[in-house]
Amino acid sequence: MQKSLKNSLYLGLAVLSLGTVTVINTTANAASKAKVTSDVTLKTAAETRNVEATGTNALYSKPGTVKGAKRVASKTTMKKMANSKKSADYFRAYRVAQTNRGTVYYKVVSMDGKYRGYIYGGKSTDTYAGGIQSAETTKTATMPTKTTGYHLANANKNGLWTAPKNTQYKAKSISLYSANKTDTFTVSKAETKTREGSLYYYVTDNQNSSIAGWIYAGKGYQGASSTTFGGLTVNLAEPAATNDDSVNVVYRNNGSQVGNATFITVAKDAKAGKTVTTDKNTAGDSLADFATKSVPTGYKAAKVDTTNATYGNTLYVDVTAAATSKVALNVESVDNGSYKVTNPLAIGSLSSNEAAVTLGDTAITALTGDKGEVIKDTVLTTIANGFSKTYQGTKTYYTSDSKAMHYVFTFDASHFNSDNRNVTYGNNLTAQFTAKLVPNAASSNTVDNSWWA
Repeated sequence: MQKSLKNSLYLGLAVLSLGTVTVINTTANAASKAKVTSDVTLKTAAETRNVEATGTNALYSKPGTVKGAKRVASKTTMKKMANSKKSADYFRAYRVAQTNRGTVYYKVVSMDGKYRGYIYGGKSTDTYAGGIQSAETTKTATMPTKTTGYHLANANKNGLWTAPKNTQYKAKSISLYSANKTDTFTVSKAETKTREGSLYYYVTDNQNSSIAGWIYAGKGYQGASSTTFGGLTVNLAEPAATNDDSVNVVYRNNGSQVGNATFITVAKDAKAGKTVTTDKNTAGDSLADFATKSVPTGYKAAKVDTTNATYGNTLYVDVTAAATSKVALNVESVDNGSYKVTNPLAIGSLSSNEAAVTLGDTAITALTGDKGEVIKDTVLTTIANGFSKTYQGTKTYYTSDSKAMHYVFTFDASHFNSDNRNVTYGNNLTAQFTAKLVPNAASSNTVDNSWWA
């Protein structure tokens, strides 16, 4: 009887074990049958779609319970991004999907574009839950006591943005193409980036209100009369213009006045009738530098001769109508190798969100000349030499098996001159590039693209 009981127990355990396996398999099969019943674009304001990871869920190529979903970022990675001190690790939610099991998944992309996929978002489309939560990427900061009279310190290092970098998805740099170095700016808003704590001011060009955006402000204005902080600088106030310290600069085109500016020196020995020589103004510019920088928009100085310029008198500068060309970038061939990419790069126009292409300062200067004049072959060569050989793409692509990739762009200088023969100043030039797909996600890189067509 004891032997019979023992055999019965063994048989019962075996059946129980088999039953347990059956339950697990049934659950897995049920999960694999989850289907997406809706997947729509979110239409709420951009700010309300800024989210951050909570670290409780991984990121998938499809809603996680749907067949074929592959992991894009592990739970560990998402937890690191949840605790990150970088704005680049915020996300923008832009689609919401529901499954037949009542679960909600949001499609998100990291602010730097490195990660993109679906993450579990709870049971309701009315609020973020599960793997993401709402994020306040910036906070209102105290306005400076001084709001006017700012200048850009170094536009190549700290330019203007549509939003502080990585606090909004696809925040981009503002073109400073028509701004002059002497332009003054006014501050109207101040914010700090929530994670980094860095300060930004929203500034507007007083000479051209279409030029406005956010700029890094370092520690901000501290009340000093002459200082540089972040991308801005404040100079000492200029003295009042008198016959003893100023020169009236008049610009003429074919004998007609087209503009004027006033040079005011800070030299203590300035006096009416005295030759200006090397005296400087508050910005540290000589009269020649000032006259060159202050040429009216749409003109260029034929020659600036200050040899006989004296205080209390007028300096005449002859100018000619000028025009500036831009360069359109074009992809002439794409090499994807053996990789199968979803929505690969197409042949045609190369946009600024695809690559961080730069052009040397000398080449940018060479884009401006007399309006209507054909750009000389030697000048075209100078412009072509302003490109580097290769550039890394700034957009991440994904293969069919979710591997992150990016393109490397190579400038083709072989027919730059022939492609642009007979182009006149003011009309667009064309530069050809080839593209090759390579492994790993792209890295973001901000450059001056004001010269792009």
